[in-house]
Amino acid sequence: EGMNCMNKDHGCAHICRETPKGGVACECRPGFELAKNQKDCKLTCNYGNGGCQHTCDDTDTGPVCGCHQKYALHSDGRTCIEKDEAAIESSEYNATSVADVDKRVKRRLLMETCAVNNGGCDRTCKDTATGVRCSCPVGFTLQPDGKTCKDIDECLVNNGGCDHFCRNTVGSFECSCQKGYKLLTDERTCQDIDECSFERTCDHTCINYPGSFECLCHKGYTLYGLTHCGDIDECSISNGSCDFGCLNTMGSYECVCPPGKKLHWNKKDCVEMVKCLPNAKPAPKAQLVCSKTGGIESCFLSCPSNTLFVPGSESSYTLSCGVPAQHGKAQPRRNASLPGCSDSLAPPIKQKARFKIKDAKCHLRPRNKEKTKDSGKQAVSDNCQVTFVNLKCDSSKKKRRGRKSPSKEVSHITAEFEVEMKSEEVSDTCNIDCVRKRMEQKLQTAIKTLRKSINKQQFYIQFSGTEYEVAQKQAKATEGHEACSTGQVLQDGKCVTCSTGTFYSGEHNQCVPCSPGTYQDTEGQLTCEPCPSDDGQGVAGARNVSECGGKLNLRQCSPGHYSSDGFKPCTVCPLGTYQPEPGRTLCFPCGGGLVTKYEGAVSFQDCETKVHCSPGHYYNSTTHRCIRCPVGTYQPEFGQNYCITCPGNTSTDFDGSTNVTHCKNQHCGGELGDYTGYIESPNYPGDYPANVECIWNINPPPKRRILIVVPEIFLPIEDECGDVLVMRKSASPTSITTYETCQTYERPIAFTSRSRKLWIQFKSNEGNSGKGFQVPYVTYDEDYQQLIEDIVRDGRLYASENHQEILKDKKLIKALFDVLAHPQNYFKYTAQESKEMFPRSFIKLLRSKVSRFLRPYK
Repeated sequence: EGMNCMNKDHGCAHICRETPKGGVACECRPGFELAKNQKDCKLTCNYGNGGCQHTCDDTDTGPVCGCHQKYALHSDGRTCIEKDEAAIESSEYNATSVADVDKRVKRRLLMETCAVNNGGCDRTCKDTATGVRCSCPVGFTLQPDGKTCKDIDECLVNNGGCDHFCRNTVGSFECSCQKGYKLLTDERTCQDIDECSFERTCDHTCINYPGSFECLCHKGYTLYGLTHCGDIDECSISNGSCDFGCLNTMGSYECVCPPGKKLHWNKKDCVEMVKCLPNAKPAPKAQLVCSKTGGIESCFLSCPSNTLFVPGSESSYTLSCGVPAQHGKAQPRRNASLPGCSDSLAPPIKQKARFKIKDAKCHLRPRNKEKTKDSGKQAVSDNCQVTFVNLKCDSSKKKRRGRKSPSKEVSHITAEFEVEMKSEEVSDTCNIDCVRKRMEQKLQTAIKTLRKSINKQQFYIQFSGTEYEVAQKQAKATEGHEACSTGQVLQDGKCVTCSTGTFYSGEHNQCVPCSPGTYQDTEGQLTCEPCPSDDGQGVAGARNVSECGGKLNLRQCSPGHYSSDGFKPCTVCPLGTYQPEPGRTLCFPCGGGLVTKYEGAVSFQDCETKVHCSPGHYYNSTTHRCIRCPVGTYQPEFGQNYCITCPGNTSTDFDGSTNVTHCKNQHCGGELGDYTGYIESPNYPGDYPANVECIWNINPPPKRRILIVVPEIFLPIEDECGDVLVMRKSASPTSITTYETCQTYERPIAFTSRSRKLWIQFKSNEGNSGKGFQVPYVTYDEDYQQLIEDIVRDGRLYASENHQEILKDKKLIKALFDVLAHPQNYFKYTAQESKEMFPRSFIKLLRSKVSRFLRPYK
């Protein structure tokens, strides 16, 4: 299988090495020879003199011992004894000879020397006047026989000083940490890994916890694949509980109505355009008022309701007042709070005009009070009621000819006006066309006057009692340069947009909560909207219509009830219908002739269905059967009549899914760079989808080769190699294979590509699924080939768990790859930094190899 030394069952007695052809070969430690079976290791005379006291000869069966002259081999086959001792040994024992032997043994003890058989010591031997003295290295203790060394289990005392886990090794020990923690370079302390500090951990918001982390999504999005956020398709959840049509948008959705109807303030129900709702005041209209003082025209546009201010770039903005007639095109947002009671006759009169303001910048700023000394006689020449105005202001610099003169700012205002024709103006003397002509003329005149006032920079807009200048002269722009744009205030040195439930008051230059009886559901606005009810009661700072006032909230119909305007008095939803939300004008039918257990039902689950559908199914009211949720949808609850569409661009492997976790992204992940990059299984770190095929091609720049690290890979073993990751030279099945696996390895592995280019394929079947992989790679200068291979083939790179963790640590791998890709970057890491990043043993391993490679003759 290629990388086979990872697999424990390679059967080598001592050392396993990968061969260039992708197999494995066994090797022996110094002093041993490989046996005929190519796995076991035989002792030779080179190791501890083969255990012989005097001479040693290598034979096919192993070391054979011999003795110097006057000595004979003892029956143990290793020790040498004097020849006369040997004779006595073979003769009968008698009392005298035993005593003689005793003397001779003492004499032999005196002869014991470290030169012969290491003095019988396990480790270190030292000759002393009284004979040899044995000692043991650090981590071992000398046994009572004075010769043998025994490993000390350091973990028994105080857990070896380790924070989490301690593992005893021969002559030493090793600390390791729980998942989600990393070992610091003191090789004892464990520190929480801050996953949120890595790139790409979460799509939206990341929260770090000790040992773990959590991803959260913005409003309107939901989590899938553990870390990814996809847009929720609210329209798939009971049609977004819209009365008519539903339109999904990124992070939100909108209900739409058929022609002739408009959206109710609850933004879900459709109500007749003309029908007048009880106690609903028509929304106050915008007014364009122009007056003339001392020959100078000045115009005011007052915006009492339905205003929207959208700041553009630094010097542009859009502003609208009122509701456009052709709904949906110009302004798809907030509707007139409630249908008004003036029915319009014909399409409104529309007029577009463009105005130019010299030497000014598009800044909507509160008007300077000192200028307002217009105490002269005001001849009001015009008062034009407008149903909708849209103003767009943007500035551009205009270069002047002479070299030294500064460039001038020119601002353009594009205005669109809509004026409604009233039925009451039609009379016998002036029919509808005549009224239209009159209105058109009136609007033309107003625009002419407006043009004059804009030229003299005498055009202002009024919101919530404050007058704003449409554009600002050059001179003033410099003094208030640091100020925030309109709709924002300075907080802790940062510009913050006024939140919903407040409006920006130019007079006080701060965000002011909406007064009771008004609300604001958009950020950074200059006014609040009047609530649909006319009691002026309620709470301050309402963020939407439903918060429009204590009274309004109490007056809304509760779930299971409805009324023509969504307010009390309410009617109970009849049998066979249900209503889950407050403030609605209708109840939803169960469909298919189904009844509910009682009146005032609040959900489809109250409908008495013929069968009870389990999660992963929805109830079809026509056929009265439970249908499996189709591929790409899911349903976690019992007894529902819809399936939820998977978030974003995800889908499910099969139909009948019961959970959002079954929604998977099918996209093959990764980023392929010239120097560093990574490949990633689809939906990582969530489970990868079924029947997927990914292909990546890594083509490094000239004279560079590829080093790959597989930190961990999760492919289910139960799949009989149905899911496989393979890396080879090209798509041809006969090309050189660098790596292939179809199972889980939590131990990391690093290897160099066996060809200059790399074709990588990942395939999954419809069987089991797993987390898959995220595999980083780096390309390095081929002059370093020998060094890199020396590093990745050294078993010590993976021997200790700490080293394995380095290859899994995203920050350390990045630093390591940074240096491998561009060796000069080595110098940007200080010695202190690398000490803090890598354990000593790891640096020692690399340093020995690098210095041997760069200075082979020293």
